[in-house]
Amino acid sequence: MGNAIVKTQMEDVKNFLGNTVSVFEDFLNETTVSGLLSEEQGNKDYYKQVLSNIRKLLVYCEEGLDACNIIILGEPFQKGAAEKTLFRIYHQCVEEFFSPKNDTWFENSRSAYTGKNSIRFHEPVPHSVQNLFQGLESDFQHIREELEYYETDYRTKMIQSR
Repeated sequence: MGNAIVKTQMEDVKNFLGNTVSVFEDFLNETTVSGLLSEEQGNKDYYKQVLSNIRKLLVYCEEGLDACNIIILGEPFQKGAAEKTLFRIYHQCVEEFFSPKNDTWFENSRSAYTGKNSIRFHEPVPHSVQNLFQGLESDFQHIREELEYYETDYRTKMIQSR
């Protein structure tokens, strides 16, 4: 891919991450475990896990946003660093959104056929959590489609360079 295309993708991802960070921050600044329990009685430990994963996602997205800003402002544009960063954002942000490492929620792969949201929680969660994920899912899906190229391309480059 040419420098202009990669730079444009970096700018798109930067905008996506900026919006995502803002949404996650707003949610986490207003949400506590006791607040979730008052919204809907449920498993307190599970609610803690959900909030912990959201915090991790926020950190990953903030780190990705910082990296995008540095690379976009750098002269000359470093295509290799940009591609590596996009690969990392794909794994740390996008994949973690759809399938966190500790399996607090998961992606229902059949949702593509039903037109419904794909994130499913293992236990009931309050509407505020459901709304957060429903509000972000289409943007994450779009970025995932945009960055899937880096999943295979970056790995291929790393194997070829050995």
